Amino acid sequence: MTVLVVTGTGTEIGKTVVTAAVAAACPDRRVAVLKPAQTGLAPGQPGDAAEVARLAGGHVTAVELARFPEPLAPATAARRSGLPPVRPYEIAEAARKLATEHDLVLIEGAGGLLVRFDDEGSTLADAARLLAAPVLVVTPPGLGTLNATALTSEALRNRGLECLGVVVGSMPAEPDLAARCNLADLPVVAGAPLLGAVPAGAGALEPADFRARSRSWLAAELGGNRPAS
Repeated sequence: MTVLVVTGTGTEIGKTVVTAAVAAACPDRRVAVLKPAQTGLAPGQPGDAAEVARLAGGHVTAVELARFPEPLAPATAARRSGLPPVRPYEIAEAARKLATEHDLVLIEGAGGLLVRFDDEGSTLADAARLLAAPVLVVTPPGLGTLNATALTSEALRNRGLECLGVVVGSMPAEPDLAARCNLADLPVVAGAPLLGAVPAGAGALEPADFRARSRSWLAAELGGNRPAS
């Protein structure tokens, strides 16, 4: 696995922290994190790719293809800013170039799988298809996650894309009944294994602590030592 696409069932569910955990769990590999479209930040502010590198360590290269200042879907943000949108072929070209110099390239999407990057309806799924790359789905733990995860997994299958697995992006220290049950049900509805659960608040840890704990959150398929389910 040279390129891994990280998507989610929505926004603000822990994609960046999960991406950082995967990168941190591979300290002996040269890792690049590619953020195709960063929205909602002004020039000079650290974005998601930079946050992954901060948490995961010096073996990570952070790359951002485009930045749009308003916190909107990439296509809308690009249109309103007057800046050119990011196209799937640009994402694929950047990932292939990074793959020649790195052992692993992590592509972190914006929002969910089918969020539009341009007015023609291009999505992260189109970039994954161009790369023939597996997709990791990040999902929240609570009520509603089963339906959203099932829909995302179905969209991947309908496009001939591999769902490598599912990771819970922000698992509470004291999960309620729904969250506990969902750990068993998520791999069923996804048709793919549960490859980890990152604790809520992990992104606020000191980087050294984050790196030390990252492998315990993830299954072996992602460089960790947690059993898959």
